[in-house]
Amino acid sequence: MTSYNLASLLEDTARAYPERTAIVFGDTRLSYAQVDALSSQVANLLASRGVGHGDKVGLSCVNIPWFTVVYHGILKVGGTVVPLNVLLKGREVAYHLDDSDAKAYFCFQGTADLPIGAEGFAGFNEAEKCEHFFLITADPAAPSPIEGAETLGAALAGQAPTFESVATDEDDTAVILYTSGTTGRPKGAELRHRNMRDNALISRELFGADVDRPDTFLCVLPLFHSFGQTCIQNAGFAFGGTVVMLPRFEAGPALQLMLKESVTFFAGVPTMYWGLLNALDDTIDVAAIKANLRVAVAGGSALPVEVHKNFEKRFGVTILEGYGLSETSPVASFSPWGEPVRVGSIGRPIPGVEMELLQADSWTPVEWTPDAVGEIAIKGHNVMKGYYGRPEATAESISPDGWFRSGDLGRRDEDGYYYIVDRSKDMIIRGGFNVYPREIEELLITHPAVSLAAVIGVPHESHGEEVKAFVILEPGAEATPEELVAWGKEQMAAYKYPRIVEIVPSLPMTATGKILKRELS
Repeated sequence: MTSYNLASLLEDTARAYPERTAIVFGDTRLSYAQVDALSSQVANLLASRGVGHGDKVGLSCVNIPWFTVVYHGILKVGGTVVPLNVLLKGREVAYHLDDSDAKAYFCFQGTADLPIGAEGFAGFNEAEKCEHFFLITADPAAPSPIEGAETLGAALAGQAPTFESVATDEDDTAVILYTSGTTGRPKGAELRHRNMRDNALISRELFGADVDRPDTFLCVLPLFHSFGQTCIQNAGFAFGGTVVMLPRFEAGPALQLMLKESVTFFAGVPTMYWGLLNALDDTIDVAAIKANLRVAVAGGSALPVEVHKNFEKRFGVTILEGYGLSETSPVASFSPWGEPVRVGSIGRPIPGVEMELLQADSWTPVEWTPDAVGEIAIKGHNVMKGYYGRPEATAESISPDGWFRSGDLGRRDEDGYYYIVDRSKDMIIRGGFNVYPREIEELLITHPAVSLAAVIGVPHESHGEEVKAFVILEPGAEATPEELVAWGKEQMAAYKYPRIVEIVPSLPMTATGKILKRELS
């Protein structure tokens, strides 16, 4: 069996640069040697409890060093990491633990505002198959705040700081990432060691990384999500970078950390970039942040062109857009560092990956023209093994020859650059015409009073669906729904412009910063 363990990204760097800082969290600074030793203690703990090669282990934790330590400890023992969204309630935790056949579960105690531990322990007790529960406490020496829960600090006492990682095959499952479940119950995407490892190594190259001048990454993307795992944690560790952790994205604290830690690499979803721009004031030394920032990467959802242009103007860095999904480890296409950026494009397929535009409900490619729209399909080393325990869902999403249907609509220009048009499920059909919400949103935020917009379709008696826009205004700006409807009518074709506009103070978002359109109506 070929050893292809994803944990080797940490282990190799720990051997080469043991004293280099791996993680910064508040006043805590951990070297690569320290992170590796703590991960080995976790691996020894799991092995002592009978958890080994092929066993699934759940992990609910915000962006603190323990996420990374436990993650690599699970990998070292040959297990499969099952990272869970920290916002899940007990019943949902139980579903994920049972669905993944998890044998053990690590859960951060959380805070008064986000009691992850209480919900996690409730889910563990409700789960039918999970045998071991470890509570990650803020103070490892503190007693358990939850009766009956074993703290990780107590469990690690006496565990050796060295461990010989289990040799895994490249096709063994390293991570199971659960989809959001917008179209049904969440499904677990099985990602092989080679899926995750190759994606991290290729991302490192695409970002223009230099092992002799390692980047400092600001980690505001949730590590339970593939974007944060691959592009921050795993790619960062692959060449000895420093990961500065922030448990929850808040624009002001994020900007202060960028300044304090001389951050050179920032990755985020579009709403994070929007938040950073809106948090700028006279107290923020933008020039100092600008002097250090080398790379800015966006993904997760389509980046509005206006946000892209404004960020480049204020910070002096062009945002490199990429595209991918949990099922693709996640990066499938990217606008590589050092090449001219095409604003609005998600770049070209990464090395070793192919992309195509398919006809609806068919594996047949669309006939290409610059304006042709089709569902993006992906094939290559990054595509998942399948949905865990769901062969039918896997067969629907992956063709016999390895093409994965993304559910996203896109187009391709004559140079092979791709552009997201919209989610196929978000597309509005008004009176027989296809309306793409992203196009409307892009136009709405060019209005001087509009800061952010989300567009959905709502039922209509004669048209089938009507276009509705939810709008956040710029601070101090004034505009009425009627004015925005009238402006839209002037700017867009008759079948496109929103007939209904609702001005709102905020928009519902996921833990990763994506707008939750299913909660809008």
